[in-house]
Amino acid sequence: MLRLGGAASPAYINVFRGLQTHFRRHGLALDWVLYSDYDALVEAFAKREIDLAWNGPLAYVKIRRRLNDPCQVVAMRDVDVNFTTHFITASTSNLTTLNDIMGKRVALGSRRSVQSGLLAYYYLQQAGIDPEKDLAACTFYDDRQSGTASDERDVIERVSKGEYDAGAVCQRTLDVMQADGTLAPDRVRIIWSSPGYSHCCFTAHSDIDPALAQQITEAFVSITSGDPAGKAVLEGEACSAFVAGTLDGWDALEEAAEQEGLI
Repeated sequence: MLRLGGAASPAYINVFRGLQTHFRRHGLALDWVLYSDYDALVEAFAKREIDLAWNGPLAYVKIRRRLNDPCQVVAMRDVDVNFTTHFITASTSNLTTLNDIMGKRVALGSRRSVQSGLLAYYYLQQAGIDPEKDLAACTFYDDRQSGTASDERDVIERVSKGEYDAGAVCQRTLDVMQADGTLAPDRVRIIWSSPGYSHCCFTAHSDIDPALAQQITEAFVSITSGDPAGKAVLEGEACSAFVAGTLDGWDALEEAAEQEGLI
């Protein structure tokens, strides 16, 4: 019996039930448990209370740091592969490169956001920009009074209105907003893009039987919206498919998290 763990979310109840049904069809008995937060999930994985973990990116990095031979990525959502962070400016702005934001006002996402908070701040530092000294302002979503529930939508609104000269968002947010009609294609433009990196991932212990790991990956990859269980999983995870896991970009995230004292 495989035991899957995730951080508590109402959506995960339907997702994990769907996974349970789908895995059983592929000869894999699966049970699941939800933990209060990602730190509890990391602790449970380290203690081997669970065989599989549905990790956020920071949780995966914490496991990497916690265990000498941490885990292997067995599957990811299609939307979590080649994730990118962008610095954007208003379409009417004269900013063209990241260096142009020196002395300007920059809006970041939430402090707990890997893509628009932690990594965005790290990328500024890697570009030789000290956000505290070299920018007229550099604020996180948590620091701003906002009526917008989404941190990255808040960034886009403030940048497009000229309240901030530039801001950090991920490609997925731009895609979603353009698809739902809340962001016109010519409203903002990208002045810098990060290398691609991995985001959320399903992980298994490093010493799992290779044949079992492959069977788990194949079970994830075979999920489609053609049956109710698969549809519940894909809709709950806001993706079109699952793919085999990748290891791209984790080193940068680990370094960023270490710099900020998160690991």
